[in-house]
Amino acid sequence: MMAETLDSTRLQPVAARERIESMDVLRGFALLGILLMNIEAFVGPMIPALTGLNPQLTGADRIADALIYIFVQGKFYTLFSLLFGMGFAVMSQRAEARQQPFAGIYLRRTLGLLVIGLIHTLLIWSGDILLTYALLAFVLLAFRGVSSKWLPWLAIGAYLLPMGFVTLFGVLGELASLSPQGAQEWNAQMATMASQMAAMEQGQRAAYGSGTYLQAVAQRAQDTGFMLSNIMMMGPLIFAMYLFGAWFVRSGAIAHPERFPRLYACLRWLALPIGLASMLASFVIHPTMEFDRMDMGTVFAFCASLLGSLLMAMGYLAWIVRALQSPTWARPLHWLAPAGRMALTNYLLQSIVCTLIFYGYGLGYFEQLSRAWQVPFVLAVFAVQVLLSRWWLARFRFGPAEWLWRTVTYLRPQPMRALAASH
Repeated sequence: MMAETLDSTRLQPVAARERIESMDVLRGFALLGILLMNIEAFVGPMIPALTGLNPQLTGADRIADALIYIFVQGKFYTLFSLLFGMGFAVMSQRAEARQQPFAGIYLRRTLGLLVIGLIHTLLIWSGDILLTYALLAFVLLAFRGVSSKWLPWLAIGAYLLPMGFVTLFGVLGELASLSPQGAQEWNAQMATMASQMAAMEQGQRAAYGSGTYLQAVAQRAQDTGFMLSNIMMMGPLIFAMYLFGAWFVRSGAIAHPERFPRLYACLRWLALPIGLASMLASFVIHPTMEFDRMDMGTVFAFCASLLGSLLMAMGYLAWIVRALQSPTWARPLHWLAPAGRMALTNYLLQSIVCTLIFYGYGLGYFEQLSRAWQVPFVLAVFAVQVLLSRWWLARFRFGPAEWLWRTVTYLRPQPMRALAASH
């Protein structure tokens, strides 16, 4: 009897019946957007995928690239980060409700994610986001006791930091250009940066397009160092979304959206259109971010795209939540929930499948799938993932990666079979 009591109070993974299904649907939706965003960096070198519109594309390829840049790129890792913050807050609330220690479990959870991220980025695909998530998640623990009313303001402040850095960088460039010597030195620095990026792009093309697996691992190690060097820029953006996500849970806005009609109406009818207008302004002014250029026009375009990504991600969330309240849309959207429950497995699976198809050590279709045809390819892969996730979760409690992560987090093997979980 004592064992049963202890087991009932010990913090455990969220049971299926206790899950906030809108979060699972949003994770599934975010997975689709993540693959739409990442596919360019699977098919070819990663560096060009970071710069916006590819100026070399024409026709249907150019249209597809522009649409993905405007509606997808930057919006879905933002949404995914928001959901990560929600997951942190849910876990924290459950620990408080059971009066259970939280820090140890959370640190094990974060360390587990760190290891998974390292394996993913070094052995599978260097465009990984999990490693960055884990590093920032350590910092998030310090904000657990912050009052809910302060979370949105802290998030806004964190999100504005990269805009401030870039603006300062642009101002320094303008000031340097006031003298011939300063302009020459500044242009030389920009040219060096562009040369380094071009060299990395060629290295990726050689290693991933025609190299062996070991050569690809070596290139991934170099790419990972580059990605981590940008954490001062990307980190505040992701961390801001963590804080926004924590607020959505702690305020009840995600579990009980009907209590927040004004918030969701503002996100649908103000945030999304303003975000789209901001993205369009960025696209018109400077659709391609060039590594050898940093002037105030570039700064404005960059900041406008960051603002647009935030507002559009929030707008997407609000429309999905609204659609889940509609009988017409709720049923088809619920098909995304199983994929969202297996988000980690599906994210890793996307990398495994795509690298094995496109990389030289796989089928070798590197740079052979046109930009326009990447979209139906993504839809087909994601449809298979949705069906497989539904099939898997009818039989098992967790996806394989989720089971491993939870086992490490709770220091005990989790019952895997769905029938076993019900007893």
